[in-house]
Amino acid sequence: MFTSWMEEKFVPVAAKIGSQKHLVAIRDAFISIMPITMAGSIAVLLNAIVRDLPAKFELNGITEAFQWLIGINGNVWWGTLATLSMVFAFAIGYQLSKAYDTNPLAGGLISFASFIIATPQSTVVALEDGTTIGAWGNLAVGYLDAKGLFTALIVGFIATIIYAKMMKKNITIKLPEQVPPAVSKAFAAIIPGVTAMYAIGLITWALDKFAGTSLYALILEYVQMPFLSMSQGLGSVIIITACVSIFWFFGLHGSNVLAPVLDGIYKTALAENTNIYNATQSISELKYIWTRGSFDAYAWMGGAGCTIALIIAIFIFSKREETRAVAKLSAPMGLFNINEPVVFGLPIVLNPVYLIPWVLVPTVLVIIAYAATSIGLVPPVFLEVPWVMPPVLYAWFATGFSFSAALLALFNLAVGIAIWSVFVIIANRVEIKE
Repeated sequence: MFTSWMEEKFVPVAAKIGSQKHLVAIRDAFISIMPITMAGSIAVLLNAIVRDLPAKFELNGITEAFQWLIGINGNVWWGTLATLSMVFAFAIGYQLSKAYDTNPLAGGLISFASFIIATPQSTVVALEDGTTIGAWGNLAVGYLDAKGLFTALIVGFIATIIYAKMMKKNITIKLPEQVPPAVSKAFAAIIPGVTAMYAIGLITWALDKFAGTSLYALILEYVQMPFLSMSQGLGSVIIITACVSIFWFFGLHGSNVLAPVLDGIYKTALAENTNIYNATQSISELKYIWTRGSFDAYAWMGGAGCTIALIIAIFIFSKREETRAVAKLSAPMGLFNINEPVVFGLPIVLNPVYLIPWVLVPTVLVIIAYAATSIGLVPPVFLEVPWVMPPVLYAWFATGFSFSAALLALFNLAVGIAIWSVFVIIANRVEIKE
């Protein structure tokens, strides 16, 4: 009865949300900047190996020998994570323009320029004598890193929507057909682009003139920081984890449906932690307990639902040949966190026998991991790792080679196997009806 009601009422709504073009554009924008975030994380990770670890054991010779690599990594970090909001501003404009079937390159550039328009340009510089002076025309790194992601998202969203709507209404400069297409596209974007950028410029000027603040500061204080604060509560982590499982149970890609939350909030926290570690070389200074990689490191091992634990439990306890055959085929991909073969092959989708563990296992695992992280048994996840990194290794890399984190992931895997095993044994007794 419950399953039928969910199929009839819940699934269509969830499917619409998952395919809503604005949310899809946000999801794809975060996905598209992955090469940038990955390069920055690799740079920080390499510096942790050749600079931070040797320093703990007073092996200064190693650090001196790799000064050239440390310098290169610093340059890579500067062009990736230090300017992440600028990159994302272009990405959101590009993806939104694609969603509206307008020129994506122009949309990306307009979004990028609008973000720069909204970013404070004046800074206070401290002099050696203790006095300070105001300087104009500066873009401080503190405005361009992960702290500016929500500003890039909101400003880029507004500017691109203005541009796209005007383009769709043909409020453009039209050139003769003989003009090359590249020139025509550029001219067509002038009126919508200028309108969008002036709209952001007007809002920025008015806030500075009449409120003494900036659009950037308002979004950071009243949107980004509250969302990040709420995301760090155990309740929020449990709700997100359970919702991803529920979406998957009904055949919807839970991580994709909730990507605007997972990436928009928890990935922002991850990037912030990475930058804090790069600046301080201290795990104790990390700001956020739970980040995007925490789910993958400790709960979604093998994919959502901790399916690698399910596969192992099947190998140990399942007496069904068809179930063991699916597990054998799914195991190689499960090691790299690809779980579609087991989710749809077993199946887990709409299978009432596996509904309870499918939601219960990752929920229990995030509670264990959250508790261990919050009391300091393991460091918070602060490095982005390729999602195909095998379980346990993922936690080890994502925490800067923390053995305690790897042990926690291994412990969680054992807990997952134990819970899944109970339901695999129950499944042995369930009669299959064609």
